[in-house]
Amino acid sequence: MAEHGEQAIELLADLVGRAKAAGADAADALLYRSLALSVTHRLGKPEDLQRAESQDLGLRVFIGQRQAFVASNDFSRAAQAELVERAVAMARATPEDRYCGLAEAALLAKDWPELDLDDAREPAPDQLYEQAAACEAAALAVPGVSNSEEAGASFSRARVSLVTSHGFAGGYGASSHGFYAAVLAGQGTAMERDYEQSHCRHAADLEAPEAVGRRAGERAVARLDSRKAESRQVPVVFDPRVSRSLLGHLIGAISGPAVARGTSFLKDRLGTQVFAPGIRIVDDPHRRRGLASRPFDGEGVRNGRMVLVEDGVLRTWILDSSSARQLGLRTTGHASRGTGGPPGPAPSNLYLEPGPLSPEALLAEIDEGFYVTELIGFGVNPVTGDYSRGAVGFWIENGRKTYAVSESTIAGNLQDIFRRVTPANDLVFRYASNAPTCRIDGLTVAGR
Repeated sequence: MAEHGEQAIELLADLVGRAKAAGADAADALLYRSLALSVTHRLGKPEDLQRAESQDLGLRVFIGQRQAFVASNDFSRAAQAELVERAVAMARATPEDRYCGLAEAALLAKDWPELDLDDAREPAPDQLYEQAAACEAAALAVPGVSNSEEAGASFSRARVSLVTSHGFAGGYGASSHGFYAAVLAGQGTAMERDYEQSHCRHAADLEAPEAVGRRAGERAVARLDSRKAESRQVPVVFDPRVSRSLLGHLIGAISGPAVARGTSFLKDRLGTQVFAPGIRIVDDPHRRRGLASRPFDGEGVRNGRMVLVEDGVLRTWILDSSSARQLGLRTTGHASRGTGGPPGPAPSNLYLEPGPLSPEALLAEIDEGFYVTELIGFGVNPVTGDYSRGAVGFWIENGRKTYAVSESTIAGNLQDIFRRVTPANDLVFRYASNAPTCRIDGLTVAGR
């Protein structure tokens, strides 16, 4: 897709120029091209094969303090002319929004790093089937695994191009490779399910399918003979697969629109101690081959590594231009957008830095506790921070994981949870947001 980069910029520049000629005071245009290939495999046999290609063109125009968005996947000259006409007419008819507008010109990216996000090699369907088959076979080979829900493998590639009327023009491509297996253990009504996956920008960075499948099978078997936990207040330890959810709750609370509306439980906490001393949370859009890396943001603004929480203190909101104007601040370069609507703030490669202790050391001092491997439901109140979610995992006794636990709930308040987080030293970058094993003292576990 890289060969289409220059053509995309020319197309968008022409579209923006025609919008201004038709009466827009300012405009930007976005082009998104993508292809995706995926397969599924079950019980040793190939199942589905899907391939999709798409291209979407979005135009945003401003007339005074009014804005409008239109999108199309028809790239003909006639369709582009209609796109411009419709966008300008809509902008004249919409209500004023005093916070809308392009990003400040002084903040636009002039150059950006090469992040090596695009793997030029597109796998053949047979290669994807081989990955899925190897992953599933390894999972089914684990003693106690009785069935397969499904295994799959996928590849995708996308290219994003953006042009604004006040001087920005740029684009980048990114690819994604991945595979997974989800299997069942046990028999009858005592069956348990679990999964594992590997997902990277470049195929060379993927784990071995056999290792991923084996972990999926072992996870499923470990959940057999589960029981409810007794209701009590105990330390809770989050497996890395679920500890990253805490970062999602933080981002929701420090997102500019939520803060501007007053609907965040952290709306008055900027510059104050939100986590325990020593905690650092970082957002890094320039991580090489990162799953959420981007060389500039969705408004063309320069971006870079940013510490959101330093020594437990909340240092910044995450902002796009609109929410920044509402708060009397500048964008932090976190704008993200699609072709049919306005930008909004979103993180990139977000992570909680590791602590000094091993996961075993975090468990060692727990007489009784709960090790959580999966969370269920979305019982979080973003206004108050009240937190209640279904949880699955293992009961901890005398510093060791013992029997499997299901049908239980953990509850507390995110302000208390954040202050009590103790991270282990096992941070691994497997997702867009990542955190190590985390211990949280004093959560309420509700079971029997």
